[in-house]
Amino acid sequence: MNDRWALGRRVLAEALGTGLLVTVVVGSGIAAAKLSPGDTGLQLLENSFATALGLAVLILMLGPVSGAHFNPVVSAVDCWLGQRNGGGLTVRDLIAYVPAQILGAIAGAVLANVMFGEAAVSWSATQRSAGHLWMGESVATAGLILLIFSLARSGRSAAAPVAVGAYIGSAYWFTSSTSFANPAVTVGRAFSDTFAGIAPGSVPAFVVFQVAGAIVGTLLLVVLYPVVAESADEVVVPHPEAGVGS
Repeated sequence: MNDRWALGRRVLAEALGTGLLVTVVVGSGIAAAKLSPGDTGLQLLENSFATALGLAVLILMLGPVSGAHFNPVVSAVDCWLGQRNGGGLTVRDLIAYVPAQILGAIAGAVLANVMFGEAAVSWSATQRSAGHLWMGESVATAGLILLIFSLARSGRSAAAPVAVGAYIGSAYWFTSSTSFANPAVTVGRAFSDTFAGIAPGSVPAFVVFQVAGAIVGTLLLVVLYPVVAESADEVVVPHPEAGVGS
C-alpha cells in the first residue's frame, strides 16, 4: 500500500506539473496576443519569458516529489538509463507517468482557455508541418535531454530549475519550431486555437521528431558521460522516492 501511495503522489505531481506548464504556455500566449496585437515578435518574447520562469518555478515546486520530468521523453530516457544501473524510473513508473503527463497537459490547456474566456476546447488551426520545423524539434529535444542528464551526472542538479527554464526560453528563439520539445505539451497545445496552439494534424510528426531528438541526445550522453546511468535518480532534480518500486 505504501508503495502504491508513493507512486500515486509522484504521478499526481507529474500530472499537475505538466498541466500547469501547459497553462503557463497557453495562458501567456493568449495574454501576449491580447496585449501586443499585430506584433508577433513581442508576443513570442512575452510567451517565452513567462514559460522560462514558470517552468523553473514548477521544477522547484514539484521536483522533490517526482523529479519534475513533465515530459514523456525525459521519463523514457530516465527509465532506459536507469535499467542499466538499477535506478531511475521503473517500467511500471514510466507506464504511470506518461498518461498522467498527457492528461495533465490537456487539462492545463483547457484551464488556460477557460481563464481567458475562450471555449474550453478549441482545436488549433495553426499548421506546423514542415521539414525545418521538424528539424527544430529534434534539435530542441536533443539539447534538452543532454542538458538535464549532464547536470545530473556532473552533480549540478540543483541548477536544473534555472538551467532548464533558461534553455527552453532561449530555444523558443534559436529553433524554427519555437521548441515544444515535449510530446505531452504538444498534445495539450492542440486543444487551444490560440497563439501557442498546434493543429492536431501537425502533432504526430512533431512527436516523432521529438522522440528522434531524444534518441540523438541519449546517444550523445552515453558517449560524453559513459556512466550517466548512475545518476538516473537525480533527474530532473533529486527526489527522495526515486527508484521506489524497483
